[in-house]
Amino acid sequence: MKKVLAITVIVLVVFVSCKRTEPVPEIAPNPPKAAEIAEPSGDQCFAFSNDSSNVELSFNVNSHQEVNGKLTYKLYQKDKNEGTLIGNMKGDTLIADYTFMSEGTSSVREVAFLKRENTFIEGYGDVAEANGKVIFKDKKKLKFDPKMVLTKVDCKPKVE
Repeated sequence: MKKVLAITVIVLVVFVSCKRTEPVPEIAPNPPKAAEIAEPSGDQCFAFSNDSSNVELSFNVNSHQEVNGKLTYKLYQKDKNEGTLIGNMKGDTLIADYTFMSEGTSSVREVAFLKRENTFIEGYGDVAEANGKVIFKDKKKLKFDPKMVLTKVDCKPKVE
């Protein structure tokens, strides 16, 4: 009886191990979507002006969403400061380092602007000094003040 049971087990094991299984279908990855490459948009200019203050922003964005340009503040009862802007567009927000001269001193501070249609609205928030520049403590907590909206304007021709 033990021999019959042992032979039956062996036959069943051989039979089960030889059983043909259906092939598992291969899962092919979807082909990558064509990369959306934004063409450089050329110079873009925006300005805010009222009776006592002016802000001018001009920049250009390359295909990697890198921004470089100029920013000038002439605010009521404050010293004029003007300088360069180097940063990135992150979705609808421009985050950049603003290097400027004010009262004969060079300074660097982080700036943020929110793009809404043909306007940019400057962002404000808590700041701290790090590595010789003023930066936002938490970019997620920026507030954008609609009191000073920079609207799209024609760029001034460059004087050479």
